[in-house]
Amino acid sequence: MRVSISLRLANEDWAAGSAYVVEAERLGVDCVWSAEAWGHDAVTPLAFMAARTSRIRLGTGIMQAGTRTPALVAMTAMSLAAMSGNRFILGLGVSGPQVIEGWHGMRFERPVLRMRETIDIVRRAIRGERLEYHGAVYDLPLPGGEGKALRSAARPRPDIPIYLATLSPKSLELTGETADGWLGTSFMPEHAGIFLDHIAEGAARAGRSLADLDLHAGGAVAFGDDPGPLIARRRPGLAFSLGAMGSRQHNFYNDAYRRAGYQDAAAEVQRLWLDGRREEAVAQVPDDLVLKTNLLGTDAAVRQRIRAYRDAGITTLRVDPDGATADERIRTLGRLMDLVRAVDAER
Repeated sequence: MRVSISLRLANEDWAAGSAYVVEAERLGVDCVWSAEAWGHDAVTPLAFMAARTSRIRLGTGIMQAGTRTPALVAMTAMSLAAMSGNRFILGLGVSGPQVIEGWHGMRFERPVLRMRETIDIVRRAIRGERLEYHGAVYDLPLPGGEGKALRSAARPRPDIPIYLATLSPKSLELTGETADGWLGTSFMPEHAGIFLDHIAEGAARAGRSLADLDLHAGGAVAFGDDPGPLIARRRPGLAFSLGAMGSRQHNFYNDAYRRAGYQDAAAEVQRLWLDGRREEAVAQVPDDLVLKTNLLGTDAAVRQRIRAYRDAGITTLRVDPDGATADERIRTLGRLMDLVRAVDAER
């Protein structure tokens, strides 16, 4: 099983952030993902990291589809692939209406169709094909104008992998049908089917199987003999996902937890959060939900969670190592890497 991490920057300390990624590379981590919400973009930090590393793969986790034209997405992907020695992974997601409409001022319309057409156009561009595309969302070149179908002037890079961060059933099917990998969130190995069954269905439609995709999922990693404090530190983050990552009408994270059987808890946490009762919302997050979405406890407990992800079909464990300092996080990551190797050796 491979391991991936997310790029974390404390107070925009780029030197510390790059030192963390360099050390993660030395420990054998396969990939680092750079996020994009309403702060830093997902692309620029990876260019910074590309210049300081030599082996670790670099992925946008995620670049928000729809906020850039498909041609610009392709140009960016080819640039990062070129400067990193083909270590770049294009991770895409649709985000949600709160960010797309509130931050970008664009309508959150037909997100799954927009994603499908974006992938189609990006793949044509990175293969070096002339961009003529007539879809429901994108029409290239625009009819009735002076544009012409162009081919990228950059060297084709057809092997750039595309990973999708998806949660809803239809978008999960699209992942199985079109993507090289999946970036899973709100994932619990005990309820893997609510995600992977849909991905497998989409893959089957394209003549593929689940084994053709690199499946990323995991959570925070923290070690300790008493799980109580470890659970308490993770409750606020889950409450934020359940309550704040969307509106009362649209919260894809909340919907995923409801599909996993946490209907009552998800509804109550969301209600309390949106009513401004955040401490009460945090208190309503169930202990077992925290434990199932993270890797917490003793070495034996964390090792068992690694096995659970492996047995559920996850191929890359995506983790957020616990620690108040960069050194503490590296120690946590190193301890995890030893356990992953031990689990791999069991087979």
